Amino acid sequence: MDCIVGYHLNPLSCGIAKFNQALAEELAVPHLSLFDPSVARMSRPLLSIKISEFTKAHARDLERFLDDRPATQSLRLFLHAYDDTPIEHKLIAESDIVYVGNVELANRLKPICPDVVESWCPGVLFDVDDFTPTDISVFTFGMAHKVRGDNYRALEALLNKTGKSHSLYLSTALHEGTAIESAFTGAVKGIRSNYDGPVHFLGFISDTAVNHYLQTTTFFAAFFPKGVRANNTSLHTALSAGAVVITNLDENSPPVYKHMETVLDINQLEDLPTDPNVLARIAEAGKVAAESFSWGKLVDQLLEADNRIPAARMKV
Repeated sequence: MDCIVGYHLNPLSCGIAKFNQALAEELAVPHLSLFDPSVARMSRPLLSIKISEFTKAHARDLERFLDDRPATQSLRLFLHAYDDTPIEHKLIAESDIVYVGNVELANRLKPICPDVVESWCPGVLFDVDDFTPTDISVFTFGMAHKVRGDNYRALEALLNKTGKSHSLYLSTALHEGTAIESAFTGAVKGIRSNYDGPVHFLGFISDTAVNHYLQTTTFFAAFFPKGVRANNTSLHTALSAGAVVITNLDENSPPVYKHMETVLDINQLEDLPTDPNVLARIAEAGKVAAESFSWGKLVDQLLEADNRIPAARMKV
């Protein structure tokens, strides 16, 4: 084999892509997209796919790939599932060797491919930095496309200045309609390119897990394009949970959020406070400040405003 060819390529969003990338690294060969023109120049590609993942348009592109590939190319095939479709029959017929991921698939294919090779997929945990306890831990979560990596350079400088060991825990969510590949990859790269310390990417986590990290880490970090706004839910969530928040303030930030009183402003910090008593005071004050933005107060405001609508304007 001189390359591994797949359909999806992002290991953050596809298990087969992660398998393909790992296999390519083990074999020291390129991991290529099925639609990469350079595949045609390869002599012995291994196509590792699951047909059910293909869109109809891409399934047609796969057929064209089979029709157009060089006659001298020796194709290998690794099937991760089998649906007895015409395109799968064509793939099997044109492959010099066919691998499958388990015995069930092997038994199903033997009538049409007697020399099918029963194989397997090894475990794929590779980015497994231990959650080694550090003196200071920072947790951040929010929408992946809103993660602002540049402020983490200033944060790391402050952390380094303390002389204490530190680590960062990152969780992200995806806005509806946002591509998982670009959002996750962008968030992780944005952090890693600006923060050289240990980064633990947590992916999607539940509200219970978010609360756990808010309660057990030293700081919560959240940075915004201009500054904190009253509709930044992640910040209110963290403050309500009693976290010490590092963020960025400007003239349009809620007045109750004040540097060194209820939050820490990254743009005003010269030294990061580490005294437990100081942090406890800021956390408690922040929790009280966040009550200004509670669900109860929001409901009261909406109903009060609603009751002021003149009867003449009410539509029945």
